[in-house]
Amino acid sequence: MSDRAVDADLVIAGATVHDGSGNPSYDADIGIDAGVITLIAPPHSLSGRTRVEGNGLVLAPGFIDVHTHDDLAAIARPQMIEKLSQGVTTVIVGNCGISAGAGVQTPGTTPPDPMNLLGAAEEFRYPDFASYRAGIDAARPAVNVAALVGHTALRSAHMDRFDRAATAEEIAAMRVDLVAALGAGAIGLSTGLAYANAHAAPTAEVQALAAVLAEAGGLYATHLRDETAGILDALDEAFAIGRRAASPVVVSHLKCAGAGNHGRSADVLAAIERAGAESPVGCDCYPYTASASTLDLKQVVPETPILITWSDPEPGQAGRMLSDIAADWGVDLLAAAVRLQPAGAVYHCMADRDVERILAHPATMIGTDGLPNDPRPHPRLWGAFPRVLGHYARDRGLFPLATAVRKMTGLSADRFRLAGRGYVREGHAADLVLFDPATVGDAATFEDPMQAARGIVGVWVNGMLSLDRGVATGARAGRFLPRAPHSTPAHLSHQETVQ
Repeated sequence: MSDRAVDADLVIAGATVHDGSGNPSYDADIGIDAGVITLIAPPHSLSGRTRVEGNGLVLAPGFIDVHTHDDLAAIARPQMIEKLSQGVTTVIVGNCGISAGAGVQTPGTTPPDPMNLLGAAEEFRYPDFASYRAGIDAARPAVNVAALVGHTALRSAHMDRFDRAATAEEIAAMRVDLVAALGAGAIGLSTGLAYANAHAAPTAEVQALAAVLAEAGGLYATHLRDETAGILDALDEAFAIGRRAASPVVVSHLKCAGAGNHGRSADVLAAIERAGAESPVGCDCYPYTASASTLDLKQVVPETPILITWSDPEPGQAGRMLSDIAADWGVDLLAAAVRLQPAGAVYHCMADRDVERILAHPATMIGTDGLPNDPRPHPRLWGAFPRVLGHYARDRGLFPLATAVRKMTGLSADRFRLAGRGYVREGHAADLVLFDPATVGDAATFEDPMQAARGIVGVWVNGMLSLDRGVATGARAGRFLPRAPHSTPAHLSHQETVQ
């Protein structure tokens, strides 16, 4: 350290900065004090009490995982190593209509599918969103948490069964809860209309709930009613809900699922662009050709290879292909799937060309859609972000590194109204990731999915070093991130908003 005055408590020196804007990179020193970026200066010009050499490395904003099911995992296992190890500093929970802060489960009962993806009945301790937010604050997870409110969770709190539309009285009660959640900092409303517990909900039910979003500046995120043959109709439904609510729409884990749907991504993206002429529309995507969820009988078809990840009645079948299980039992695929339920599954249901086309679209953000409670999770839980950086940006050349970083950081912060996040800028929170662009990549596989990424050198959350050369430091500096005020300006380009 030089004899001159110390410029900052921490200096990351001489790194190549990709600042989250998508603009060309630059070399700089970054000074950090009290969890905030205070100085951006020419390389090797700053002194600090602590100094990290970044020569030859890339410094980017911490990655924002816009599609997670970490609602209860962030409390039960707050170290969040599967996210820290790939450079994620913020997770958005409450996706696909399922969230933790909308009512407790009856003791001794199993949470209804797909709420059971989040955890066991005893973990649903939060009767409302404010208590869930307090639970996050008390747990002090290692990453920041922002949250949507799930439509299915609201239904679970106010309906006696799910194979019907909600009554006017039930909708009114759900609206009260949603308004309260938005007042307590929720980002918006999510739906999972493909799932059995929400599929009976008509468009009008969702519209009645989404009507409260605009005043609060909330958005509407949706797991579409159909991601297969009926995807265009399902998109039209989502766009209609967003237009009527005057709310931005995010299409969750956009895909063309099922062999009969392969090659339709161009049509799907064209539909998104047409809708964007009237209102803001975006989407997220994970960089794999396989999906994962609970074992859904509607998806059990011969042309889709299915890997069973867990089964309550048949735990010994985890890790095996459904076709092999069915052959051993001497039954067809559907009969085997019924016998395995409740269960989890990975569906090899997409085509490479569709995944690449969706990933490359300017409106697409990155999300893992990881399932942290799966004993044998899809590798996206540990590998999605480094896979985009390594396989798709560096090796495949699908887009420049600056674009890859943009999809993981600034674009996500703007769309989800996370003020002071997603950029390397003076005055922004020091959520940062330092990585080696030559070696960064995913190590997790379907055979061995719980593997940390390669090439992640350091991760800082609110200025605290939380991962040091692949090893968690034990720091838990994450915070609950409320939705920014409605007036917060966005920095989305025309193509990114598709508006």
